[in-house]
Amino acid sequence: MSKAGALDLATGLGGKIDKGEVLSAVDKYEKYHVCYGGEEEERKANYSDMVNKYYDLVTSFYEFGWGESFHFAHRWKGESLRESIKRHEHFLALQLGLKPGQKVLDVGCGVGGPLREIARFSSASVTGLNNNEYQITRGKELNRIAGVDKACSFIKADFMKMPFSDNTFDAVYAIEATCHAPDAYGCYKEIYRVLKPGQYFAAYEWCMTDSFDPNNKEHQKIKAEIEIGDGLPDIRLTGQCIEALKQAGFEVIWEKDFAAESPVPWYLPLDKTHFSLSSFRLTAIGRLITKNMVKALEYVGLAPKGSQRVQDFLEKAAEGLVEGGRKEIFTPMYFFLARKPQSGNQ
Repeated sequence: MSKAGALDLATGLGGKIDKGEVLSAVDKYEKYHVCYGGEEEERKANYSDMVNKYYDLVTSFYEFGWGESFHFAHRWKGESLRESIKRHEHFLALQLGLKPGQKVLDVGCGVGGPLREIARFSSASVTGLNNNEYQITRGKELNRIAGVDKACSFIKADFMKMPFSDNTFDAVYAIEATCHAPDAYGCYKEIYRVLKPGQYFAAYEWCMTDSFDPNNKEHQKIKAEIEIGDGLPDIRLTGQCIEALKQAGFEVIWEKDFAAESPVPWYLPLDKTHFSLSSFRLTAIGRLITKNMVKALEYVGLAPKGSQRVQDFLEKAAEGLVEGGRKEIFTPMYFFLARKPQSGNQ
């Protein structure tokens, strides 16, 4: 875990936002969401600003709790959370058939934990695309520490408007990232454009499942909590993702919700009934300690004003994710493998 200390957490809070502006950034971010009177169309229209503010505000918390890979994983009994996360990433690389020397794109790469793991596992060259300057700064430093500077790089850009020529990459993947896109078709179409003909795109998507009832108020509340706690304009249904892939021109090779048959519930690390020393900071007790620690750091001025409110909406997200998982109305790991036809062009 790269940023283990409380003072590291405090100094990273707010990302690139001026420390005196963190509180107003929290106010603006919250107003995008339905819990505070926001509208879905406003979130979609302002997705870049909303997602950037979100990751400036939460990246330090994520790194403090999760380490460098900010995602869930299908998990076997007897397997640690970290082991399952690595296997989840290796599985993606194997599905793409990555080979040494290939040029690969990680769409929405965070601070690059999966990027570094997949590059080391496959010996491919991986470029991480991210629109958040703070995460890119952190990612470059972590690449340097890991000694993968030559194989791994970052590009600051919007995945709805990628700065790459057509047919640039041998493979593309996304891990719990394209859910931030305001329009799945537009995002997938850009991925289709930069991918070489005959090559593959694989992803783990955040989705509402077929069990989600849009008219059920409890389901609506859970969905809204996940959206505000995770910087999402909207959460699509699994079928909407597949339809968007086909509209973008992809052939869908196969798809599966890995959450549906995970031997260990994917949301277990966040469940209040669960305790683990290896993933202690993610447990309810660990999150409570973090909350009180942030409160104290903010009180003495080491953390910027508004930090505790960030922790509050992350806690709301944790509750929504657990309930969404228990009721099987939400999945963070709807997997698909899609191919750009050999004759694919724009």
